[in-house]
Amino acid sequence: MSSTNSKQHRDVQIIPSVLPADWANMGQCVKELEDAGVDRIQFDVMDGNFVPNLTFGPEMIAACRKYCNVPFETQLMVSQYNCETMLEDYVNASKGPNGEPGVVIAHVESNVHLHRVLGKIRQLGGSPSVALNPHTPVEMVENVLDMVDHVLVMTVNPGFGGQAYIPTMLEKITRLRNIIIDKRYEIDIEVDGGIKADWTLSQCCNAGANCFIAGSGMFAYPSLREGCDALRKIANDAQRGNVLSK
Repeated sequence: MSSTNSKQHRDVQIIPSVLPADWANMGQCVKELEDAGVDRIQFDVMDGNFVPNLTFGPEMIAACRKYCNVPFETQLMVSQYNCETMLEDYVNASKGPNGEPGVVIAHVESNVHLHRVLGKIRQLGGSPSVALNPHTPVEMVENVLDMVDHVLVMTVNPGFGGQAYIPTMLEKITRLRNIIIDKRYEIDIEVDGGIKADWTLSQCCNAGANCFIAGSGMFAYPSLREGCDALRKIANDAQRGNVLSK
C-alpha cells in the first residue's frame, strides 16, 4: 500500500500506556520505559464511573516522577465531577521534574463545560488536550481546537487494555488533521487503542496521526526497547510513504 498522504508531518512520538505494567513495581517500570527511549508515558485514569474500571490516583502518578525524567501525560477517563474536583491534583502530578507542563487529556463526552476545563488545565500549568471516544464526531472538538496542544482519537472504547483496534477511525483522523492544517494550529494527533507495530499504527500515521499510545502492543516484546523501536520504525516508514496494508 503506497501513501498518498500529502499532509504536513509532525514528529513521531511513542507513548506507552502503563496499564499492562506491574502496578506493584510502577517506579521501576517508568524508569525502564524511559531507558527504552519513549517520548512520554501515559497514565490511564479511570474512576469506575465514566468507564467500567478503576485505576490510578494522582498520588501514584506523582510518586512515579522521582524515578524518571520523561514527560507524563494523564488521560482523565473520569466523570465531570471527578475531573473538576481533582483537576489540580492531576495537573500537578503530571508535571515534569522541574515543573514543566504535563499533558492532561479531558474527554469531550464527560465534560459539559469543556472550555472551562481546558482553560483551567492551562491556568494550572498543564498542557490541555482533548479526547474523543469512537462514536464521537470531530465536530464535538472543533470549537476547542484553539485551546489544546493535542487531540486524542480513541481507536477503542476506553476502559480496558488489550482491545481490538477499530479501523473506521481513519476517516476521523484525516478529517481532524485537515481542519488543523486549514486553521494553522500546532496540534498533535494521538491515537490510543489496539495500536501495534503493524498496519494499525501505519495506517493511522498515514491518516495524519503522529503520537501513538501503545500498551500491550509495546509490552508484548521481549524488551521495552525492542517494542519502542518497532513502533517508531513503522511510524517513520509510514511518514516516508511505506504504508502497510491490513
